[in-house]
Amino acid sequence: MALTETVPAAPAHEGILRRQSLRESAARTYARSLPIVPVRARGLTIEGADGRRYLDCLSGAGTLALGHNHPVVLEAIRTVLDSGAPLHVLDLATPVKDAFTTELFATLPGELAEKARIQFCGPAGTDAVEAAFKLVRTATGRDGLMAFSGAYHGMTSEALAASGGAQHTSVVRLPYPYDYRCPFGTGGERGAELAARWTQNLLDDHKSGVPSPAGMILEPVQGEGGVIPAPDGWLRRMREITAARQIPLIVDEVQTGVGRTGAFWAVDHSGIVPDVIVLSKAIGGSLPLAVIVYREELDAWQPGAHAGTFRGNQLAMAAGAATLAYVRANGLDRRAGELGARMLARLTSLAAAHDCIGDVRGRGLMLGVELVDRDADADATGARPAAPELAAAVRDACLDRGLIVELGGRHSAVVRLLPPLTITDEQADAILDRLADAITAAVRTTPGPMGSSPTTMRGTTP
Repeated sequence: MALTETVPAAPAHEGILRRQSLRESAARTYARSLPIVPVRARGLTIEGADGRRYLDCLSGAGTLALGHNHPVVLEAIRTVLDSGAPLHVLDLATPVKDAFTTELFATLPGELAEKARIQFCGPAGTDAVEAAFKLVRTATGRDGLMAFSGAYHGMTSEALAASGGAQHTSVVRLPYPYDYRCPFGTGGERGAELAARWTQNLLDDHKSGVPSPAGMILEPVQGEGGVIPAPDGWLRRMREITAARQIPLIVDEVQTGVGRTGAFWAVDHSGIVPDVIVLSKAIGGSLPLAVIVYREELDAWQPGAHAGTFRGNQLAMAAGAATLAYVRANGLDRRAGELGARMLARLTSLAAAHDCIGDVRGRGLMLGVELVDRDADADATGARPAAPELAAAVRDACLDRGLIVELGGRHSAVVRLLPPLTITDEQADAILDRLADAITAAVRTTPGPMGSSPTTMRGTTP
């Protein structure tokens, strides 16, 4: 009898990935660029079904303030599970909800928290954005909205309409200060001042075609837009402009909140107090939770004006209260600011060695590296065209080296770093070491445009 060759079975994780590609929709996102199957996780580290370990610098798109499976989060969840408390209660009052709300209000700007109302929304940040829009329209009797170029506020209809990629919308789009690619060609404080002047002129010019809006929404740091921090002075100007014209200011802190930027809330840097603050991601301690908190004078809703079956996620509230308390008690917001500044300084040194890095920026542990075409001519402000193919190659090279990052920005050319607030100095160094190595590898293997030679480090030859 002839011998037959035994074909080894494919590893289990490959089968899982294959079935995902066959069963899940074409709209899936992270799974396309991160073909891993996580099976265990703790802190910064994820272990895949293939046995490899990864440093997770995506952190659930900023959701995991304390990293994966932090002990205080697990204990909070276990306590609720072991207590026999109901897990689903619609919007009824519970001790768990009361504790969460109390802890949340303790972290908010005092002027807002003193006379605030909270609305528990559906479990995603985009539903909270929708709620904020409904709220200000009801309170003001007006309809229009103002948002900013490059913004991202969610994927439901109104939230998407206020985001930068909207194609058909009545939302008025305003210039957001973007130092590296300044829409006015000046950058710096001058660019931010021109952006503020444009906004003020649009509102005060009776022939501008822009009636007084129901509200203005902005991000203190544009995350998906490419990690673009708004200058504190510009934020104060937006607050002055809106307050003087009785326009409610909505601040989207879905990704910037809970210590991410080096302050508990990103608005704390500038000292502004918004009329409405939109919160999700980290406030649920890794579980789905979204709320808006707003000035009580805006509370003109009728019962049921904004509702949802899953407004009462008890496990998320318990995990969220534990997370908020832990960040506050351990000063993780200040720690994020200090460590983020050191990481940004090292990224700046990395940019000095690589012509393909056009800009590095960020605030706290919300950092971005914008990759550009070094062979193209710079514009009048020194900015070169984005290099999305190189950025994708860097992301892939990072994954090969056990580092999970994602991309953002106008052309998906910004490598984004969103590590947990709990990382150590040594872990921060490991992240940057792997990123630096990945950039070096990617520039050697990624062809430049029009078939030119690969991008290289300054002072080297291909």
